[in-house]
Amino acid sequence: MRLFLLMFNPDFYFAVTNIQNLVTLLQFPFMQRALAGGVLMGLLGGLLGSFVTLRQLSFFSHAVGHAALIGVALGVLLHIEPTLMLLPFTLVFGLVVLYLIDQTDLASDNVLSIVLSGALAVGVILTSLIKGYRGNLMAVLFGDILAINTTDLILTAIVLVGAAVFLLSTLRQQILLTLNPAVAQVQGIPVQLYRYFFVVLLSLAVAVAIKAVGVLLVNAFLVIPASSAKLLSHHFTRFLTLSVFLGAISSLAGMVISGLFNLASGPSIVLVQFVLFLAIFGTAKLIIKTA
Repeated sequence: MRLFLLMFNPDFYFAVTNIQNLVTLLQFPFMQRALAGGVLMGLLGGLLGSFVTLRQLSFFSHAVGHAALIGVALGVLLHIEPTLMLLPFTLVFGLVVLYLIDQTDLASDNVLSIVLSGALAVGVILTSLIKGYRGNLMAVLFGDILAINTTDLILTAIVLVGAAVFLLSTLRQQILLTLNPAVAQVQGIPVQLYRYFFVVLLSLAVAVAIKAVGVLLVNAFLVIPASSAKLLSHHFTRFLTLSVFLGAISSLAGMVISGLFNLASGPSIVLVQFVLFLAIFGTAKLIIKTA
């Protein structure tokens, strides 16, 4: 009887239709690439984000992501695929910013604020010079994970493998560098080399993730899963594992929700990450109060 009544419920047909649409979507290569890309980017964001969070580099990745607007605008103006301009531009920009931080007596957040403001000003001016159709520019600004191709997947996989090999093979040194750079320097760890190489990986990660979630939301991929994992564990290895897991699972869940309800994919992923963070935060507070 309950099943009979359920079948005459409009919400039942809505849910069935949405699931059928999702199953149909999963049969298309573009959706399969989007799911694979979302999971790869979630893994990459969780891995790098754990170090970004602990080293307080979230503003750095935020600056690199927003300054990528210049690379996008240059690509459109020069009639070059914007994503091809993002990789070299974000890489050079990230290294230049780190060099400026090292060469000045100003606080790092001051340098980042100055550089970010200048980069955004240049990006807006370049954008104003673009005439006619701006579809490519808008797609990169706001993200379109359904548009990623095989090349994007390969680039993301290369960055992910490079980051995993570098960080995991030097995990003890990375932990010491994260917790106490001065002690790491005394013990003979090449602190500057590791710092610059990490910035290279971070800049490339920002570049490959921009096509999925856009310039405006790219920093969420790096910060939210790692911040959620930090609420769950203070043990570094467990925290790192949770960060990678939450990054991957939130990307997959966001893509599924996007397909079910016909929502923008990038914002859907970030929304899932945000809701997951709130749920973990609320649960942690509740446990503390009841303990």
